Amino acid sequence: MSTHAARLITPDGCGGPPVPYQRRTLNGASMPNGQSHASGNGQLDSRRFRSVLGRFATGVVAITALDPASNEPCGLAANSFTSVSLDPPLVAFCVAHTSTSWPKVRGAKVITVNVLAEHQQHVCAQLASRGGDKFAGLRWTGSPGGNPVLEGTLAWIDCVVEAEHMAGDHVIVVARVLQLDTHADGGPLLFFRGGYGGFVEPT
Repeated sequence: MSTHAARLITPDGCGGPPVPYQRRTLNGASMPNGQSHASGNGQLDSRRFRSVLGRFATGVVAITALDPASNEPCGLAANSFTSVSLDPPLVAFCVAHTSTSWPKVRGAKVITVNVLAEHQQHVCAQLASRGGDKFAGLRWTGSPGGNPVLEGTLAWIDCVVEAEHMAGDHVIVVARVLQLDTHADGGPLLFFRGGYGGFVEPT
């Protein structure tokens, strides 16, 4: 995996930038970043949480729909997407409580997950931004459910929201898959330690 130096706006569920790595000893145990697991109030330090979880590489998706109120395309980016069940076919992703895009997407009868390719960092940044026309300059065609399938996307998945579970500062969204297909070829867009990269196949 190759990462890029430029850091873009992070999608929902993504951690912060990488923290410089230092070591110190606490109660005989070697601790990264010069801090303990817990903050002064006994809870996990959020900076350390992001730093450690940032070592888990994830793919990035764009979740799109047509806003029922305006019939205009709407969407958001997320790196917390996963398959859940084969029977019934379920997927899941997490959305921050503060997301202003999710209520628009959630209002549609069908939502579409776009699996982003490694050259689509600009798409991720655009959909993760706040305000403005998130689809300005983006080319797309309609899925069977009528939602944007972004040009260059590796795959698309039409689904309906099955359940939403409150979990801390995020909502876990479980969705039932209606239709899906591959779309374009290429490598995936990956998120790792606060940066973006692609997957390099072994030769």
